[in-house]
Amino acid sequence: MAKLVSLKRIVPRGLFVRSLLLMAIPLVVVQIVVVVVFYDLHLEKVTERLANAVAGETATLIDLLDRAHDEFERASALALARDRLDIDPRLIDGALLDLTVAEGEGLVVSNLRQALSERVRRAFVIDDESLPRDVIVRIGLDDAVLEVVVRRERLFSGTAYVTLLWMVGTSILLMGLAVHFLRKQVRPLLLLAEAAEAFGTGRIDVELVPHGAREVRRAAHAFLAMRERIQRQVQQRTMMLADVSHDLRTPLTRMKLELAMMPTSDTTENLDAEVRTMERMVEEYLAFARGEGTESPTPTDLDAMLANLVERTGARRPDIALQSSGKLTVEVRRDLLRRALGNLLDNALRHGRRIAISAWRHGRTIEIVVDDDGPGIPEAEREAVFRPFFRLDEARGVETGSVGLGLTIARDAVRRHGGDLTLGQAPMGGLRARVTLPA
Repeated sequence: MAKLVSLKRIVPRGLFVRSLLLMAIPLVVVQIVVVVVFYDLHLEKVTERLANAVAGETATLIDLLDRAHDEFERASALALARDRLDIDPRLIDGALLDLTVAEGEGLVVSNLRQALSERVRRAFVIDDESLPRDVIVRIGLDDAVLEVVVRRERLFSGTAYVTLLWMVGTSILLMGLAVHFLRKQVRPLLLLAEAAEAFGTGRIDVELVPHGAREVRRAAHAFLAMRERIQRQVQQRTMMLADVSHDLRTPLTRMKLELAMMPTSDTTENLDAEVRTMERMVEEYLAFARGEGTESPTPTDLDAMLANLVERTGARRPDIALQSSGKLTVEVRRDLLRRALGNLLDNALRHGRRIAISAWRHGRTIEIVVDDDGPGIPEAEREAVFRPFFRLDEARGVETGSVGLGLTIARDAVRRHGGDLTLGQAPMGGLRARVTLPA
């Protein structure tokens, strides 16, 4: 399990990089296998056979020199070797072979040394440093030193490098083409993700044209159909709530007129209080319905919005502390977010005496915190209060309480921006409402 977790940390998260690795890793492995097999089964064998050929020609020349009876026959043997054996021999009479000369290393020298040891069976020295394009082999004879100059191209096949160069070059070219086409295949997925993310934050103006592979086009068409159905359901819900709330205003207005014309009594005062309660409930319904509207996101200065809310409520509660990091501009539905923050501030004003508001940017998110010193909300009830019409104190009247839609509207508005609203314990002992928005 630990190995699986560590492997997940190593594997890249992006689809483009993963797909590229799926193509590159097998290609690199095949290249390595081909190079190893080519080196072992072709390059080394060819070099070994070339060295054996040169060693055989040299051994043949030595046999001719050993059978020569005079200088003329020796010179003829050397001339024949130059013409027919493609080597350049030279006989140094009376010289001794210097075995202290350092020999070079490498595949060519190693194979040539092995071949000469098997064919010539005499003392020899290989000099591969004196001449840049030739290799000199000096062999000790009975009364002379035979010096054979061999071209390097006779000992090593240059096609090996050409083959490797072509192989690596074509691999790089194919990888470049693969990266180009892979980007084109991944781009429709990125556009689909951007459209889905924008729709999640309330932006419906992002145009998405399905293109790319068949599966990607199918996913894009499914997303567009889903977005259209969700918009249609939201519009139907908004229209229904707005119509119901609007229709309720007419009988409430008639009831208020009739109560105004009746003599004042305890009964009429109670009925008037109930009518005012129903009016507030209708206003909450309308606010909830407006939250489902089609307001377009615009760049908004959250510092200015919070300052405006604090200034508007300053007459009711002057001791509101506002702290902001500044430059908190984000693209939001201005009226919808103002209503959500206003509900949180009204909730804090209703239950607390001291209020603190702070806002700052944290990475790719913006956090807004509203603290109060009120009674707070028990931890077990902090999620339940977001349910519509839920009130902690069912016994208290709506003159001091609410109808239970304020936090519901606030969370719904924040989530329509792609963020969230959570409740916790404030440092002052009351309730802390934390709003997180994508920056």
